[in-house]
Amino acid sequence: MFDGIDLSKINLNDVMGQVQEMADKAKEENANRIFTAKAGGGMVEISINGNSEVIDLQIDDSLLEDKDSLQILLISCMNDVIKQSDENKKAMAMSMMGGFGSFGQKS
Repeated sequence: MFDGIDLSKINLNDVMGQVQEMADKAKEENANRIFTAKAGGGMVEISINGNSEVIDLQIDDSLLEDKDSLQILLISCMNDVIKQSDENKKAMAMSMMGGFGSFGQKS
């Protein structure tokens, strides 16, 4: 696994600094990504950024008198958009890990 690599020449602080830089850059890029989900044929729409912060919520006026339907659609919409954000975070993590050679690859 480490054939041909002189581990004594690897500066752990440099490696950790690079990892931190990559993580900071990924977090910044994530904050700029927007994920949107709709439920009830677009009667409820939620947008979040890549850090899972809600940035927009649209609710059709007709739902304001139907609390049960509104709750069901909000829950569905929130779960969908959070799943999108989580999948993006996982993909970014795998991409970062891929930068470390075989360490980040699945076996």
